[in-house]
Amino acid sequence: MKQGAIFDMDGLLTDTERWYAASWRETAKAFGQEWVPNFDKFVAGTSGEGMRAVIHQHFPAVDPAAFMDACTKNAYRLGEENLREMPGASEILRFFSARGVKMAVASSSPDDVIRRYLRKLDMERYFDAVVSGSEVQRGKPAPDIFLLAAERIGCAPEDCYVFEDGINGCLAGIAAGCAAVMIPDLFQPTEEVKRGCTAIYGSLLEARDALARA
Repeated sequence: MKQGAIFDMDGLLTDTERWYAASWRETAKAFGQEWVPNFDKFVAGTSGEGMRAVIHQHFPAVDPAAFMDACTKNAYRLGEENLREMPGASEILRFFSARGVKMAVASSSPDDVIRRYLRKLDMERYFDAVVSGSEVQRGKPAPDIFLLAAERIGCAPEDCYVFEDGINGCLAGIAAGCAAVMIPDLFQPTEEVKRGCTAIYGSLLEARDALARA
């Protein structure tokens, strides 16, 4: 078993990714834009300049910063109003905690949102570090956020699991040299993700059970 475990949050620990998907569609309508199929798949897990670039590519007529700000604020509100954990989240955190595995959250969401969600779900106590997208120059699929998370928990990247639900997040974990484990939520793995991931499970509970048997 590896010494570190790094978790994405939205769609992985918390059932909040669907609120981002809904909010992107609402925002596009509010900005007078026709919905672009698969936009939410390309934008999921990105942050900052990377997110603005994806918005500009798919909706070139809008101000990407204003579009991003409107969507994320609405998504945070919806997420908080409907906050619940994903199946197996508490179980896998207890599993790693009992074995002395160092844990971090590495999410594109702002630090205050991450901590508020974790506190509400009584998960914050399990984590040795929290890294937000604003702390790195390049967001997912670049590896920066996972490299910083590994550093903060004192583990080499290759000695860390990265648990992700999204395509960009999995690619970031693979690029960081971590053992990327995908738990699909709204998006199914691409061939590139299938080739690069250490494992793909249907839930965090399934992942925990597989690790317990290893």
